[in-house]
Amino acid sequence: MMIALAVVALGGLAIFYVMASSKPDTFRVERQAVIAAPIANVFDQINDLHAWDAWSPWAKKDPNAKSNYSGPPAGKGAAFAWDGNNTVGKGRMEIIESEPSSKVVLRLDFEKPFKGTNQAAFTLAQVPGGTQVNWAMTGPANFASKVMDLLMNMDAMIGRDFEAGLQAMKSVCERR
Repeated sequence: MMIALAVVALGGLAIFYVMASSKPDTFRVERQAVIAAPIANVFDQINDLHAWDAWSPWAKKDPNAKSNYSGPPAGKGAAFAWDGNNTVGKGRMEIIESEPSSKVVLRLDFEKPFKGTNQAAFTLAQVPGGTQVNWAMTGPANFASKVMDLLMNMDAMIGRDFEAGLQAMKSVCERR
């Protein structure tokens, strides 16, 4: 009986390992929204990291997080480091590309709860009714993150935060 249980357990682990190993080596989470505001106003909300407190979903999850800004006030080289609770963790982001009213790309370096480096990009386009904002995050998917994705749908979890952030950004921009 014990041998049968061990064989079943090992078989289950092997299936779990194969499933995790077969996941892609990179991930992408992406959401979009249309904001009824001029493209320049929306761009300013993204390009100035000081403005993020008004719409960032993570600022609301830990209003007591320690933060530090460095570099220029906005645009390429502007950086923001944070150290917060278990929900927001600890890390740093820096704008590595900024094209006025078009695109902002950030390098994200996470220290806690997991170490990792990813890239986030906001692309903007003028559409009927306002500005379309596309928020995407990409990065490598190591084995541990592949296992986590089997247990928790990371796209849905991070995607919910992106959706909340875009909705808050929409509120901020449309009030102006």
